[in-house]
Amino acid sequence: MDTQLPLFRFDEHGLIPCVVQDWLDGTVLMVGFMNQKAWDTTQETGRVHFWSRSRKRLWKKGESSGHELLVKELFLDCDQDTVLVKAQPVGPTCHTGNRSCFYTPEGHGNISVELPMGTSWGGIVQRLYEMVLHRKTQPAPDSYVSKLLSGGVDRVLKKVVEESGEVIIAGKNASKEEIIYEMADLWFHSLIMLGHFEISPLEVEEELGKRFGKSGIRPTSTGGSHG
Repeated sequence: MDTQLPLFRFDEHGLIPCVVQDWLDGTVLMVGFMNQKAWDTTQETGRVHFWSRSRKRLWKKGESSGHELLVKELFLDCDQDTVLVKAQPVGPTCHTGNRSCFYTPEGHGNISVELPMGTSWGGIVQRLYEMVLHRKTQPAPDSYVSKLLSGGVDRVLKKVVEESGEVIIAGKNASKEEIIYEMADLWFHSLIMLGHFEISPLEVEEELGKRFGKSGIRPTSTGGSHG
């Protein structure tokens, strides 16, 4: 692989910002700076390296903690002045022990921000899952999710089965709009089931990540191909 990127637009210090994103769910894990040596070493080793502006030296993320960032994909933005790394984190990325460096425990200035740890993680799937957990621990009388969870696992599983059937019918009808609508219902009720068992969507994404790029059928009746 050619490690030279003549299109890089380094700043006056020979640096370029680098955004690191979790390759599974898109969570922004951290931002650092690279110079040409950091870029080259990152490509050569498959581990994310940065240039420390304070220590004036090359450093590998996780060199002391062991919490490395394993490179999955590398991108350069349209202005050629920012790098995006999609990586698999080994342990928490932030030195505080949080999964991501982007969390805000309190408000700053005129902006009042009171968000729970992890609110910046993931996308709509994670947001919905957090909502389900909230309804589980703090039920609301007018909440559909609270009522469904209060009915126990059988009621939760019954809805998953029902929504699966609706997806099959939508597929038989070959209607794009119907398939999207019913699949959203199935995903939503599947998240309620995960919330019942307190299994994070990230755990499912990690399992999919293990299978990514691997072909073949499992030696069981539930196997399938993933690539």
